[in-house]
This record gives sequence, structure tokens and C-alpha cells, in this order.
Amino acid sequence: LTDVYSSSPALGRYFRSAQVVYFSNESSTVFYQLEFSVPPSTEGFMENTMNPDFIKNVLRQNIYDED
Repeated sequence: LTDVYSSSPALGRYFRSAQVVYFSNESSTVFYQLEFSVPPSTEGFMENTMNPDFIKNVLRQNIYDED
């Protein structure tokens, strides 16, 4: 995850860290905490760039690109 987000053209300059919060072998579930450093409030930044769906789609696109 660190490589994905730190090299992202859209999020790389804001990304700070990723860490595992929870891991389960039984259900193949992993919860991550992503840390971003965001600039002072700019119009639409939090609603668009830091939108959870946008952040998930950066990871999803990386997975598709590797296939």
C-alpha cells in the first residue's frame, strides 16, 4: 500500500503512511489505516480528492494495472 499511494499522481504528495490495524487469516480480512497530510482547506478538496471512494479507486486501478 505504501508504494501504491506514495507513487500515485493524485495522492502521492499527501500520503504519509499505511499500517495494518487488524488481520485475520480465517476470513482473509485486513483493515488498514491510511494517513494523509492535507493542505489547508481548499474548495472541494476533502469532498473530491480525499473522498473514500476516490482513495479506494486508486488502489483498485493499481490492481487492474498489474493484471
